[in-house]
Amino acid sequence: MNGQIVQVKIHPAIGVARVGNSVETAFIGPESPDQKPAGIGAHKDSSGAIRRQAARFRVYGYNAQGEVVRELKPGQAGVSEISWTVHLANKKAAWYQFHVPLDIPEGAMLTEGQYARRNAAVTGAARKKLVNDPGSRTVRGSMTETRKFDTGKIMDKTVYLGEISTQADGRLVVLGGKGHSASYENKPITGVANNDTWYDDVSDGPVTAKVRIDGTDLTATPAWVIVGPPHYAPGVKSIRTLYDLLLDVFVTAGSLPRPQQISFTDHIEPMLRRFCDLQWVNQGFATQFGWNGPNFFSSPAMRKRLADPSNRNRELRRQTYVALRDYDRDGKSPLPWPWIYGDAMASRPKSVRQHIMLSPTQDWMLQRWAEGAFQAGPLRASRPTVDDAPVAEQPELLDRAALENCAADAFHPGCEVSWPIRTPSMFTEPFRIRHRAAGTADPDFGPTLTPQEAAAANGPLHAQGPGDLTRWMAAPWQADTASCRSGYEVVANLGPRYSPYLPTFWPAQVPNHVLKLEDFETVNTPPTSTDDSAREEAFERRATWLRGLNGTMNEQRTQMIKDWPKLGIVEVREYTVGDGKFPERIQVESRPGSPLDQALDTANLVNLHLPEAGPPMLAAARGALAEDEAAPETVETEYAARAVREAAAATGYREEEIAAGYLERIDPFHEGQ
Repeated sequence: MNGQIVQVKIHPAIGVARVGNSVETAFIGPESPDQKPAGIGAHKDSSGAIRRQAARFRVYGYNAQGEVVRELKPGQAGVSEISWTVHLANKKAAWYQFHVPLDIPEGAMLTEGQYARRNAAVTGAARKKLVNDPGSRTVRGSMTETRKFDTGKIMDKTVYLGEISTQADGRLVVLGGKGHSASYENKPITGVANNDTWYDDVSDGPVTAKVRIDGTDLTATPAWVIVGPPHYAPGVKSIRTLYDLLLDVFVTAGSLPRPQQISFTDHIEPMLRRFCDLQWVNQGFATQFGWNGPNFFSSPAMRKRLADPSNRNRELRRQTYVALRDYDRDGKSPLPWPWIYGDAMASRPKSVRQHIMLSPTQDWMLQRWAEGAFQAGPLRASRPTVDDAPVAEQPELLDRAALENCAADAFHPGCEVSWPIRTPSMFTEPFRIRHRAAGTADPDFGPTLTPQEAAAANGPLHAQGPGDLTRWMAAPWQADTASCRSGYEVVANLGPRYSPYLPTFWPAQVPNHVLKLEDFETVNTPPTSTDDSAREEAFERRATWLRGLNGTMNEQRTQMIKDWPKLGIVEVREYTVGDGKFPERIQVESRPGSPLDQALDTANLVNLHLPEAGPPMLAAARGALAEDEAAPETVETEYAARAVREAAAATGYREEEIAAGYLERIDPFHEGQ
């Protein structure tokens, strides 16, 4: 191989960090798609605070043929310096409202006011104060240096966004904020995604580097970093990950090829396994796809059949494939797989995008598998540790790992990023965000941003600046995370076909139902008699992850602002009894912080949307509530109390198991009802 380096690139192309409130050492985010989940306590410190997840970046040298030569490190093979520059910003408060993605037909169904800016009352030059932009920071790889993003302000309030540092090997580490969210005018939370005056400390921005090698300076192909909310179930991946989504974007655009050969081990089994792994975060998936369930794809007997390309098991493969959602065949039906809400989810469904489909590339691979056009074994070696992989494989492992642990379920608006990420014009090449020139002023798109304006040649879906990816997300993120639940329904639709477990939003990132530590301890204790029903019941029992939130939906969103670190983290624990009765590895919720740990296990199990409580909530959010009108909180409380009583009578669930309130995010078409 030609060893002369003519080009350098940063990997991962998109790195992901996450906020946390711990003052102790952060952990590095996943760096290989094959990496094993971290051990017990890796994500929370001894005080119960959530550790920050760091994004780590490296520079690789490429030869003229585009082959990876080696990772570049100061003091090795002619490299004297790596100069890293990162620019983080948060622009949520200055951006536009989110209701539904603007790149789907339903985006054209909104009213003019729903295309308006957040904090529209702030006008003129004062709007710049809504942007937290502390500027760029630079550190040298030849030294261990740290620079903080601690000078940015929102409406004259300083808000820390994170810091960067270099390690002894010259690699860059990026840390985000500490989960701080507040209103600069001390106003209450009024909704899910568009709370005026509210800000948070997630962020994103460009990562660039210059490398001095053999006395010559080379500018690296740049990368991007995203700082998102915590991943509360870090051992679980979405069925359609952000990597799956972007791979399809680039395959469709012709910049990446489809896999030339389909492998059950490499391509199919990971998708099927994710259905099974959702058993640890959603009881509906646990019932159907969990341990010993009717579609437990991971059992040795089932796996043997699914991995067999012969005609003997063709009908099993075909039925599994046919069970997956197809919009043309299924319309708005909630029954096909996966049971996950989609981009246009609404309490009164108007669209086939009420639920998600797998990506076209995922679908194509599954179709080939169903036809028997695949091989059973792997096409590539598993690489649990990226540093142990051949250097030629490391860049791709880094790129993929960061994205595989992000959600691409409903962009409603999403967890880490939203719908613009699937726009090809956002990229210069596969997985690399197109950068706006440093120092370029943010374009002003006017008082509203319609779908036509968003998609225009001079719109926001091309070159990106600091804060441009996360600006589309909910403000603040905690209000959205507290609303990511399952089984949303209105009282009128409750009945014998209602399930509180399905469909669901983002359960891999934001769990719905979890196995408590106390129940795991029962499971993991050897039985003392032939009657093992207590362990069996404990294994099957699930607690509502958000059981510690109280009051109406809006009151619970408000509580989430301060209590988000108290929620449990779903961790992998070893089953040590050794009798084969339960999985060898079980994912278990860490003990929530007080007083959340004292909540009823099934509190907030049933989730009711109250559209009738919407008008005063929406009017208050617009600042249009008349003086003689009742406070929206009072109206919501009254409606919620009545709805809870009616729901308890209709379903048989106890009143204390039912949460009710108005959620504007799942009522996006309210003006047109």
